Amino acid sequence: MRRSLSPTALAATLAAAALALATPLAQAATPSTDAHVTTVRSCAAPTHKDVMACKALKVTGGTVKSAGAERALTGAAAPSGYGPSSLQSAYKLPSSSAGSGRTVAIVDAYDDPNAAADLAKYRSQYGLPSCTVANGCFKKVGQTGTSTLPGADAGWAEEISLDLDMVSAACPNCKILLVEAKSASMANLGTAVNTAVSLGAKYVSNSYGGGESSSDTSYDSQYFNHPGVAITVSSGDGGYGTEYPAASRYVTAVGGTSLNSASNSRGWTESVWSGAGSGCSAYDAKPSWQKDTGCSKRTVADVSAVADPNTGVAVYDTYGGDPGWEVFGGTSASSPLIAAVYALAGVPSSGSTPASFPYAHTGSLNDVTSGSNGSCSPAYLCKGGSGYDGPSGLGTPNGTAAFTG
Repeated sequence: MRRSLSPTALAATLAAAALALATPLAQAATPSTDAHVTTVRSCAAPTHKDVMACKALKVTGGTVKSAGAERALTGAAAPSGYGPSSLQSAYKLPSSSAGSGRTVAIVDAYDDPNAAADLAKYRSQYGLPSCTVANGCFKKVGQTGTSTLPGADAGWAEEISLDLDMVSAACPNCKILLVEAKSASMANLGTAVNTAVSLGAKYVSNSYGGGESSSDTSYDSQYFNHPGVAITVSSGDGGYGTEYPAASRYVTAVGGTSLNSASNSRGWTESVWSGAGSGCSAYDAKPSWQKDTGCSKRTVADVSAVADPNTGVAVYDTYGGDPGWEVFGGTSASSPLIAAVYALAGVPSSGSTPASFPYAHTGSLNDVTSGSNGSCSPAYLCKGGSGYDGPSGLGTPNGTAAFTG
C-alpha cells in the first residue's frame, strides 16, 4: 500500500518558505522517458538554495537490460535489473571476505521505517550474508548519532533502499551505517556526514545534490574535509551541468554509465549515460591531482559506474510506491557502489585524500570512450573519450586497485 509523508514532512512540504519544500512526495515529479524505459524521480528537484534532492530514478515501465538481455519489468514479485553477481562481474570485484569489518555509511534525508526489513529481503534474495541490527552489521541513527529519527518520506525511502542494496551488492561483507538527516538542507545533510565520520565510517556515500552556491566553500570545510575518509557523491542526473556537493574538492564525484554485457574479453561494455552530471565548478578550487585543462576550477566527475535506468539495478523497497522489487538508475546507484569499492580496496591511511587515489592508478580503471551527456566546449567535459572526460571521469572500477592509497 502506498505510504504518505509523515505529518512533519507534509507540513514542511506545504510551507512555501520551508527548506524541506524540495522533498515532496516522490511521484509528484513529472515522469520522463529515456530510450526503452519511463522513469520518475524519487525526489522532486530542489526549488530553494542550499536544499538537496536525491538522485534516484525509478523505472516505471518499458524494458531493461539485465544479464545481457532486454527484459520487461516483472512487477513487484520478482527482481528485474542487475543484481550482485552482475555488478561484481562487470567491475571485477572480489566476492570472498573482502571488506569484512569495514563500515560504509549512507547519508540521506528523512526516515525509511522499513530499511532494515527491506535490506534483509534483498540480501536473502541474492544469498548475501545477513546484515541486521541484531548481528551488529546494520545500524540506523539520526543526524546527530542518536536513536531519534526524522519523519518518514516515501521518496527518500526509495533512495535509502537503493543505497543500501548497492553497498550490499558490491561489498557483501561490509557493515552499513545509515545516517538520516532531519531535512534535505545542506546543513542537516552535512551534519549527518560529520556524524558518520565521528562514528567511525571510513567510507561515506551521498546520493544527493543541488545547485552550486557561494556557500559551497564554507560547506567544504564544515562537512566534507575529512582526511583519511573516502566520501563519494552523485554527479547528478540532468546531463551536462555541475551540482554540489559533487563539486567539492574533498569528495569523489561519481558519474554514470550505461552497462551492457558483451562478447569481449571483459564481458561487458560501457558508454557515457546521457543523464550523468559533469562540468566545471563555479566556486570550488581545482584539486592538485586533477590535471585537465578545460576547467580552471574543480571538474566533475572523477570516476563512474552504472547509472542508466535502461541498464538499471534491482532494488527492494516497500515504503515507497509500488512496494516490492523495483528497478532504479541514476547516479544514486553509482555513488554507493563506488563507496563500497573503496571499502573493498582497504582502509585509507590517516591524513590521506582518497579522492586522489584513482588519479594515481588510471591503468586500473575501465576507460569509457563513447557516449555524451550534452553539448559543451571543450568537448571532453560532456563526451566520453580516451583518458579523462567529464561524464565518466577516469572510468569505472576494474578491480579495486584504483581505489587504494
